Amino acid sequence: MNAVKKHYSGWSVLQEGLRGQTGWTKAWHDRDPAPRYDVVIIGGGGHGLATAYYLARTHGITRAAVIEKGWIGGGNTGRNTTIIRSNYFYPESAALYDLSVSLYEGLSRELNYNIMFSQRGMIEVAHSEAELEMMCRAANSMRINGVDIEIIDRAEVLRLAPLLAADLNVRWPVLGGQIQRRAGVARHDAVAWGYARAADSLGVHIIQNCEVNGFEIDRGRVTAIETSRGRIAADRFGMAVAGHSSVLAGLAGFALPLQSYTLQAMVSEPVKPCLDVVVASSSHGAYVSQSDKGELVMGGNLDRCPSYAQRGNFPVTQSVVASLIEMFPPFASLKLMRQWGGIVDTSPDNSPILGPSPVEGLYLNCGWGTGGFKAIPAGGTLFAHILATGQHHPISAPFDLERFDTGATIDEGHAGVAH
Repeated sequence: MNAVKKHYSGWSVLQEGLRGQTGWTKAWHDRDPAPRYDVVIIGGGGHGLATAYYLARTHGITRAAVIEKGWIGGGNTGRNTTIIRSNYFYPESAALYDLSVSLYEGLSRELNYNIMFSQRGMIEVAHSEAELEMMCRAANSMRINGVDIEIIDRAEVLRLAPLLAADLNVRWPVLGGQIQRRAGVARHDAVAWGYARAADSLGVHIIQNCEVNGFEIDRGRVTAIETSRGRIAADRFGMAVAGHSSVLAGLAGFALPLQSYTLQAMVSEPVKPCLDVVVASSSHGAYVSQSDKGELVMGGNLDRCPSYAQRGNFPVTQSVVASLIEMFPPFASLKLMRQWGGIVDTSPDNSPILGPSPVEGLYLNCGWGTGGFKAIPAGGTLFAHILATGQHHPISAPFDLERFDTGATIDEGHAGVAH
């Protein structure tokens, strides 16, 4: 079935609920794998689906497949805190993430699917004069890079987030901050579903429950993959599997400079609208926004214990909650509803890896660490260009794996909260 075109009235939604949701048109086909494709993308998260869409739409490559070992969007794409921003320090990062914000701004219209992108702005709070001074230095660099960033004073921070602790005689007083007004949040599931539907409508095969078990390599080139649903051959393969990138690289016979960690997040019970912006604090190592359902979506820094677990742990929960209560005392009475974890793959310079792998015919989209969701449209655009042409796009070139040999790293680890 093709992508859904019709609109549903309130009555039809009620009708579907009463008959067990049996009348909906499927948004995309769930395909069986064909023996051969021009391009196969391993990983059915946001980056894999976006890559497939741009391969078909921009480059005309529709004989392509996305294979996913679980279900579409069941990995990090459905397990993040949905923040979208481009306030990065280095020009290479600024160009990449600003491309992504720009694409997000028109994505609902392009995909004909509401991704619920809310550009409510993101504030990073400064708690000391020294922190405010360093924030000004970073903001100047970002402005030189073309990023829309502003330094705001204490009064403006408290006006935008009035529930912040206003007392100056506390451990972490609010002295000012920086804001990117184009930043915001989007519905993570909707991003995956929108790209899946759009790619399917262009002829891309979406194949779920299809795990890669090995690579066939002939004279140094990947020619096929062995999966739980049979052998699949292709001219080129793209790998966009986030925290499992090192595992797949091992199956192909090489190692990547990546480490996988759990990034934990949690939500409170829903409350009436009380927070109109995203608020982050590098000193606290915590951040918070309010969802459309009223839940407070909270997170913090990585749990620096290597892991493939999609769950959090109590010490991280305790640290995040304690920090946010210090910042927002009224939140102390709220109940936590649930918590979860995503598996993130971090590189030595906290920047992604895009480009060819050491094995010919296999290309990499990995190392996004905590920044993968915000980069989905740009990552898909750039990776599609690489897979279609065999060459880097100017924006992706600095993120080649080769930078770790040449020393031309892009170290974005300066910020305490990198989400």
